[in-house]
Amino acid sequence: MAASVLSPIAKGETDICIEPSMANRHGLIAGSTGTGKTVTLRVLIEQFSSMGVPVFVPDIKGDLSGLCRPGGGNKKIEERAALLGLSQLPYEGYPVRFWDLYGKEGHPVRTTISEMGPLLLSRILGLNDTQAGILSMLFRYADDNRLLLIDIADLIALITYALENTAEIKGKYGNMTPASLGAIQRAVLTLEEQGGDVFFGEPSLLIEDIMQVQNGKGVISLLSAAALMKAPKIYSTFLLWLLSELYEMLPEVGDLEKPKFLLFFDEAHLLFSDTPKALEEKIVQIVRLIRSKGVGVYFITQNPGDIPEDVLGQLGNRIQHALRATTPREMRAVKTAAKSFRQNPKIDAEKVIGELGIGEALVSVLDHGGVPTPVDRAFIYPPKSSLLPLQAGEIQAEIRSSPLVGRYEQMINRHSAAEELQNRHKEVEVQKTAPARTTPVSIPRSPSTPTRRRAQKDVGDVVGTIAVRTATNIGTQIGKEIVRGMLGSWLKKK
Repeated sequence: MAASVLSPIAKGETDICIEPSMANRHGLIAGSTGTGKTVTLRVLIEQFSSMGVPVFVPDIKGDLSGLCRPGGGNKKIEERAALLGLSQLPYEGYPVRFWDLYGKEGHPVRTTISEMGPLLLSRILGLNDTQAGILSMLFRYADDNRLLLIDIADLIALITYALENTAEIKGKYGNMTPASLGAIQRAVLTLEEQGGDVFFGEPSLLIEDIMQVQNGKGVISLLSAAALMKAPKIYSTFLLWLLSELYEMLPEVGDLEKPKFLLFFDEAHLLFSDTPKALEEKIVQIVRLIRSKGVGVYFITQNPGDIPEDVLGQLGNRIQHALRATTPREMRAVKTAAKSFRQNPKIDAEKVIGELGIGEALVSVLDHGGVPTPVDRAFIYPPKSSLLPLQAGEIQAEIRSSPLVGRYEQMINRHSAAEELQNRHKEVEVQKTAPARTTPVSIPRSPSTPTRRRAQKDVGDVVGTIAVRTATNIGTQIGKEIVRGMLGSWLKKK
């Protein structure tokens, strides 16, 4: 297996490699704009894919699609190869799957409102503490009444129902004012305009579809994120949801020869911007614990100070590109970054950080015993894949040739909260108009209860979609106990 072969990621006094058994101890790529972070990110992705480790990475700038093509013909890459003594760089491409929350430049990525949970959804909606508490009440009401919240329409229906039945709900769940419910409703409508109507729905993403290996190489799941950056809270909260899903769904595996999966967070500062303290504490907890599931998390940001200290302290593999310091705050950031490394008596890290050239970095990784190596000034090895991004037509061709094509493209609309609440409204109207009887009229309704994962594997075309929808609706008649995950997503009890 290629996983047992250590290829260097950088060259200082000696070649620097990331130990596969320590790759799940997380990592950091930091540095100012234009210092080489994106190329370093590409080199790490290639390295892990060659090990047979699946990778999920957002493509913020739209320039990573060339990972699926062999490189060559780039003068700067050839110069770097010559500098490092590489007589011939073995160019190659890697298996890539394209994903897009909006479904335009990749397979659609969806989740349901129920799976997202109230904590993360409150963050997307920008709710204050009072409004977030009311949203949690609404979720609890939905859970207790077996109302499946799949899409935006379900959430709006639930809020509308709460506005019309406030007295009934607050007696058991707590006070919720029409003003707060109205504010939540307006935030939901804004989210819908930003693409929430596309992102929330079914079929929702199956974790196993981003954890594949092809011909011995880990599949690179590339999330189109250039357009998504216009809605940074949706982008960052989606990544937090994905992190939570991985933590909740994967079993404990202990120490492995290599990770089962790696997740990269580009523009990592967005993850912690305007994040409530309670949510930040849970993020820290997941980052600390998820490595036992065989998952490594790598943060890419301009300034290490953008990441909370409790998270930063868990990042064992570090690559620090140049930081330019002109203000007192920036100078403090340089000192903090320099002190985070295991010191090397031959290097004044604080001084060197401002002198590094493009593609040069301070590097420290964990050795096979989990001990950080002394910081070294090193040149990052050149990537083997093409730096040229694919054209739009080429990306569409890659999507059409993907083994996942047809699995997510057709959205499924099944019986959920919106339909159930409409049925209940009709019941009330029927009972109001029906003549008095000894035995009250009872219109049977089918309880809709969340089941963790639907039969998505059979969704291949329209006929398959209809079959899955029918089978799924039958399956949801069976009652299942709901358990909220660490970040609020619900799970079937196993």
